Amino acid sequence: MANTIDTGVTSTLNGGGSAGLNAGQSSALRENFMTLLVTQLQNQDPLNPMDNHQTTSQLAQINTVSGIEKLNDSLSEINGQIDAGQSLQASGLIGKGVLVPGNRVLLSQGEDGEVTTTPFGVELQRPADNVTVTITNGDGQVINRYDVGAVESGVDSFSWNGKTSSGETAAEGAYNVSVEATYEGEPVAVEALNYAVVNSVSPADENSDIQLDLGAVYGRVGLPDIKQIL
Repeated sequence: MANTIDTGVTSTLNGGGSAGLNAGQSSALRENFMTLLVTQLQNQDPLNPMDNHQTTSQLAQINTVSGIEKLNDSLSEINGQIDAGQSLQASGLIGKGVLVPGNRVLLSQGEDGEVTTTPFGVELQRPADNVTVTITNGDGQVINRYDVGAVESGVDSFSWNGKTSSGETAAEGAYNVSVEATYEGEPVAVEALNYAVVNSVSPADENSDIQLDLGAVYGRVGLPDIKQIL
């Protein structure tokens, strides 16, 4: 549930590939085993033939190689199913707003003077008893600074009310967000997150994982970069 903080910031709290031989390699290795075994049988000394233990041992190795090949085929099929499932899930994000690593927030004004800003967020590695958010313009000038207070670890989303430090409405445009966090005076690792809309999804292939297109400004990101769905 969103609740308004006196500071002017609104917060919403939120709580591979297969290893081993590929099919071609394992098939070639199995052929080599068979060739070696047949050659040994053809050229063995009739007076001192290869004993059953040696033959059984080599046949067991052939079966092991065949088993590896079948296992790799099964793993490839499973990976393909996982990729297809992830692509299907990712396609459900098209048109939705997400928080990804970044520090951008946009402010716009309607004809009726209503101010709208895009959400932003923070990701904390551990709880902080003091979090400070600073809004700056493109020239690095501080527009406003808010003491948010204590924030739990994880991802939290916020919205800026669009006000400057003097209480006036800031001009339309893009602004930057920076975040500092401490616990008992010691710095806490924190990452700023910005809002973007998922335009399309590119399925995984042999060269890359699933990619989400966030538009010209934010480019493409992977599924692990999605920190929160809004």
